[in-house]
Order: sequence, then C-alpha cells, then structure tokens
Amino acid sequence: MDALEIARWQFGITTVYHFMMVPLTIGLGLVVAVIQTAWHRTGKPEYLRMTKFWGKLFLINFIMGVATGIVQEFQFGMAWSEYSRFVGDVFGTPLALEALLAFFVESTFLGLWIFGWKQLKPGIHLACLWIAVIGSVFSAYFIIVANSWMQHPVGVEMVDGRPVMVDAWAVFTNNTAMVAVPHTIFGALAVAGGFLLGIAWYHLWRRRRDGIDTVGTDGKVIVGESAAIPGRDKADHAVWIRSLRIGAVVAMISFAGTAFTGDLQGKLMFEQQPMKMAAAEAACHDGTGFSILSIGNLGAQNCDEIVAVIEVPGILSFLAKGDFTTEVKGVNTLLPEYQEKYGTNLPDNPIYGERAGSEIDYLPVMEVTYWGFRMMIGFGGLAAFAALVALWIARKGTVPESKWLMRLAIFGILAPFGANAAGWIFTEMGRQPFVVAPNPDPSGIDQVFMFTAAAVSPGVTVGELIASLVALSAVYAVLLVVEVKLLVKYIRGGVVSAMPELAHAPSDANSGDGGKKDGDGGPGDGKPTDDVLAFAY
Repeated sequence: MDALEIARWQFGITTVYHFMMVPLTIGLGLVVAVIQTAWHRTGKPEYLRMTKFWGKLFLINFIMGVATGIVQEFQFGMAWSEYSRFVGDVFGTPLALEALLAFFVESTFLGLWIFGWKQLKPGIHLACLWIAVIGSVFSAYFIIVANSWMQHPVGVEMVDGRPVMVDAWAVFTNNTAMVAVPHTIFGALAVAGGFLLGIAWYHLWRRRRDGIDTVGTDGKVIVGESAAIPGRDKADHAVWIRSLRIGAVVAMISFAGTAFTGDLQGKLMFEQQPMKMAAAEAACHDGTGFSILSIGNLGAQNCDEIVAVIEVPGILSFLAKGDFTTEVKGVNTLLPEYQEKYGTNLPDNPIYGERAGSEIDYLPVMEVTYWGFRMMIGFGGLAAFAALVALWIARKGTVPESKWLMRLAIFGILAPFGANAAGWIFTEMGRQPFVVAPNPDPSGIDQVFMFTAAAVSPGVTVGELIASLVALSAVYAVLLVVEVKLLVKYIRGGVVSAMPELAHAPSDANSGDGGKKDGDGGPGDGKPTDDVLAFAY
C-alpha cells in the first residue's frame, strides 16, 4: 500500500463513521422540535415526556458527532494538503459559513435549549430548539455545497493552474447541491423514523412482557399502570405508541422523498459523471436495460466478463433520460472518451511522485459502485416496508409479545443507517480517479478537475499515515463503545432516564395542562432545582 491508498482509507473510515452521526442528528433534531411544538400547543404530558426522552438521545449523538467531525477538518491539512491548495479558493467560503455561521448558531441555541427549561419562557425555549435544528440543516447545506463542487465544479475560472471562484451564486446554487440537499435531509429523517420505531417497539414490548398492558378479546390494547415500575403509567404508553406511529410515518414519507430526489440525482449523474452511473449498473455496453443482478468479476479491467442475470429493459433509460428507449452509454464506450479528454497516463509531474506516468483507470471499483447502489436502495426500501408493517401490527395500540419480533425491530434501526452509508460511499468512490470530477460542459469548464493521485500531501510518509490511521481508528472505536453504551443505558431506562423525578413524583405530577402555568416547563420537566444539567446528562 502506498501513501495515497492509506490516506484514502483514513479519510474514508473517519468520514463514514462521522456520517453515521450526522443523519441521526439532523433527522432526530427535526422530530424533537416538532414534538416539543406539539407539547407547547396542546400541553399533553406525553409530548413533554417524548421531548425529554428523544431530546436526551439527540444530545448524546450531537456531542459525538461534533467530536468525530473535527478530525476531518485537520485531515485536509495533514494528509490532503495539495487538494486543499487546489480547492481552497472555492472551499473557503462554504466551510467558513458552516463553521462560523451554521455550527455556532446551532451550538449556541442548543445550549440555550439545554439550560433554558426553567429560565426561558416556553415559546422562546421552543424557538431556541428550532433555530438550533435549522442551523444543523444549514450546516449540512454548506458541506454539501462544498462536496457538490467536487462532483460538479461550477462558478470558477482557472488562474495559474488553480480554480478561482468568480461566481459565488453558481457555486451555492449548483444543481448537484440543490438535489443532494433534500436527498440528504430525507435520508436523515428516514434514520430518525427507524430510530423512533425500533425503540418505541421495544418499550411497548416491555410493557406487554411485564404484564402492564394486556389485549382484550377484540385485540385492542388495555392500557395499565404499574406501581412497582417507576414511570410505567398510562402516559408512558401514550409516549411509545405515539413515537412508534410518528416514526413509521416519517420513515415511509422519507423513503418516498429519497426515491424522488434520488431519481433526480441519478439523472444528473448520468449527465455529469456518466462513468459512475455506468459502473453502478455494471453497464458494459450501450443499452436500455437495468441490471437487477449481474455476476462475474466486477473488478476486472475487462468489463465483458460481467453477465447480467436479471435485467429489466427500459429502466436504465428511464433512470437516465426519463424515457424507456434512449440508449445509455456503457463502460466500453465511455472509456475511450475519457482517455481522449483527460489522457491515458498521469502527467510526468513531481506532484504525482512514483505514480507519475502510470496508466489511469477511469473505471471505479465496480464491486463498490454496483453493490453500494443496490444496498442504498435495498436498505431504504426494507426500512419503509418494515415501517408499513409495524404501523399495521400496532394499529390496535400495542405490539405482540414476540421476542424475536422485538429484536427484529431493534435491528431494523440499522437499515436506514446502512442505506445512508452505502449511498455516501457510492457517491464518493464512484467519482474516482478524480477527487474533483470534471464538468462535461461544452463551454470548456471541463478543464477544472483534479486526479486523486495529485491530492495527497507530498511530505507525508507511509509510516505517518499508518500510525495516524491506527490511532484514529482506535479512538473512534472507543468513542463508538461510549456512544452505544450511553444510548443503550438511557434507552433501557425509558422516560425516567430523562425525567428522574417521575420515579418519585406524585401521581398527578404530569396531569392537566402539563404544568405550563408558571412558564418554567412545569413539574416533571426534568429540571431538578439542584442540578441544571440533569436533563443534558
């Protein structure tokens, strides 16, 4: 392995790990904001409990996301200095806006939300959460703007061999970003929906297992209460059945949203990065058919070794052009076109080191693009179908006592995470061998591109990269254990883990208007007077 390959592994591991936190932070933040809005408008105690419980899990994930995301900023300078030098004039603006505007707005108002349960008026306190959540969406937007420029460079001109931004509006309204942003948001909401559904199912199952809830002769739930188990009252049942239904609906709507925006994204990719989409379909020859399953050596240089076992005629044309008849260029047609435009070998330039003059392989790793594309769609569809089934099963107010169904619901939380990770890997790996993909625009802007081989820091040794890769992987593994343990601890604890006063509160502590009369969040709001950070912890 050379320095370039290790640097790519390092950035890939840290990026995918960090991206596991990002969609849950964005999606769950939006859901919590909507739930607190419902509590603010109705005063129903179950909405307050839902806000506190899901809000605590949101905070745990947010903190871990911040800790893991910082590392990526440093990697631009440590392992990818040539890349940073090349794109710096363009990247500086969106990254600065993400850090100085979106992130600081997000963190500031999230802090006010954490500390402001008793100190702020309910309306202002709710507004703080919404501003923080909107800040996270803008944070994602600025990052996607930067990434979309790598996928489709616009708004620049070459000056002394470097792209210089001449049209900020074109950069910030890049059509690639305009489609990627809603696709990402829908993907984040799908993660949040699956998260709510799985955890709510677990708690409804526990209530059945503990004999708190029973089922009548008509199959409908008979909601009970337990004096022996703190917080397991009728409002607790309302928390979980509402959470399950909200999660299921969010998951299904999100899948529809990701499918629609994904279709738009696919059509853009066929125009902007045709090789990526040809590799994703294992489309060796021109045609119209979409491969459901192909076999053969997907990693072979000779694409002719791949055979489509199951193929649907016309679907590839629909994905690319919106009709069922237009032939789409395959790998064997695109390869000579790429070679003619961008050369057959890397330039004889010191920046490429030992790789100078080597042959350029314009075909991405097809195992990754082909299966990544199918995993993205498959996991997303599976999560949406599971949400529909769960909504039907729980239509009478509870879930079966089956332990294996409960475990399936818990493991189902991972499906939308898998879809998000697969989609991100497909998008980034499919761009190779470019770190900045050329824009196939006849105006001449296609000269703005950068090979990945030229992007790595020239002064970084293999030993240094291996040491940092091992160190970062070890730290991230520890952080993963910490996050999972924290999440499992508070998930098992239920609402009482976020509102410990429920364990010793009087029976009417959460009745009536939710305790909003004095404007401080009311009794049972999770804010003991002796510890203002109890909710955050």
